[in-house]
Amino acid sequence: MFSRLLPVFVFLFAGCALFAQSALPSPVQEPSTQSLLDQIQQLQKRLTDMEERQRKTDAALAALLSSEGVADKTPPAAPPGAAHPLEHAAGGHDHTEIREATIHYPSLQIRGFGDVDFAATDQKGTTSGFDLGQFVLHFASPLSAKVSYFGEVSFTAQPSTYDVSVERSIVRYDYNDYFKVSFGKYHTPIGYWNDTFHHGAWLQTTISRPEMVKFGGTFTPIHFVGILAEGNIPSGGLGLAYSAAVGNGRSSILSKAGDSGDINDNRAWVASLFARPSRLYGLQFGGSVYRDSLTPIPGQNFDEWIESAHVVWTKEHPEFLSEFSNVHHRDLQTLQTYNSQAFYVQLAYRLPWQENKWKPYYRFEYIHRPNTEPVWDITGTPSVKDLVGSTLGLRYDITNYAAFKGEYRNTRLGVNEPHVNGAFFQTAFTF
Repeated sequence: MFSRLLPVFVFLFAGCALFAQSALPSPVQEPSTQSLLDQIQQLQKRLTDMEERQRKTDAALAALLSSEGVADKTPPAAPPGAAHPLEHAAGGHDHTEIREATIHYPSLQIRGFGDVDFAATDQKGTTSGFDLGQFVLHFASPLSAKVSYFGEVSFTAQPSTYDVSVERSIVRYDYNDYFKVSFGKYHTPIGYWNDTFHHGAWLQTTISRPEMVKFGGTFTPIHFVGILAEGNIPSGGLGLAYSAAVGNGRSSILSKAGDSGDINDNRAWVASLFARPSRLYGLQFGGSVYRDSLTPIPGQNFDEWIESAHVVWTKEHPEFLSEFSNVHHRDLQTLQTYNSQAFYVQLAYRLPWQENKWKPYYRFEYIHRPNTEPVWDITGTPSVKDLVGSTLGLRYDITNYAAFKGEYRNTRLGVNEPHVNGAFFQTAFTF
């Protein structure tokens, strides 16, 4: 009888097992070795893709932020918490835009600077009032992971119109940290101020630039058109860097660069070397040499050598800037030589009140030129005069992107000239 019932029990047991298997959740299957290997390969591929995207993003961001000068150059003074000023020109605060730029070439970013000024002095023959100052636009675009473009256009208010100027126009190739090459128009890498503080008053602590490097001045050639090589030098903690350029010299108007060619078909060159020790954050010191041949008017030719040295410390607590230049001219007809010297020393300190918004500063500057120096007095060229001046001011950062500045200046232009006192105010901003 048991033998006859055995098939029934087997059938019932099998049915119950099938029912239980269908009713209960399926047990987790133990993964095979091959499936584990496949998953590891997929994860490795995803990690590689992420690293590649990050590398492209970093390369594009470095290219955008390095419009001119070494990529890791000490940034200009800015209030704590504010983005680097050139990040505004590159759109560095928006990671989404940068990510898009790494995928689509070119990817144009536009940023700008502006200021509104007020001036009043006791100098006879001058008027006081408001001035729109400079309106500046920055154009930045990566062309590939290693090639980028940067342009700068300024609009300066004149009595009856606006003066529109292409201040910088640069195509740059970043081979690596040790060699970068640029072509176009840029600020001459002489000394510190001219190579660090570009158009846009918000970038600098003070309202005005020192007289020796002021826009429209002649003591220092502000702009340069040609080819520039720059980069870091392997030097450990010393942080050495270099730049070397060859291009058109000054035009017949000494305050302007040779945008459309060299007036006397004689190339100018400039070379600089500086150090940024890693143990002293914010410290930079170095020097530069500039060489050119001048033809301010037909028939008059001069050799020009400019030697410059600087020491700066940009920690904000304090900020210390100092620079010296000697301009050597040699008349090729008479063989007479002339040397003019200029320097400035600027000290500022960001106070620890109200989120570090207050920054008092003081600057002393000096220019000396020989009375018989013929180059500075050539017709059509702004004259360089002896100068002794002091500037006492205060900067208040309204936001990270706008500042209010007030200055008192006491200046004497010329040995026998009276001192001129003036009050100056400015609202400067970036957008």
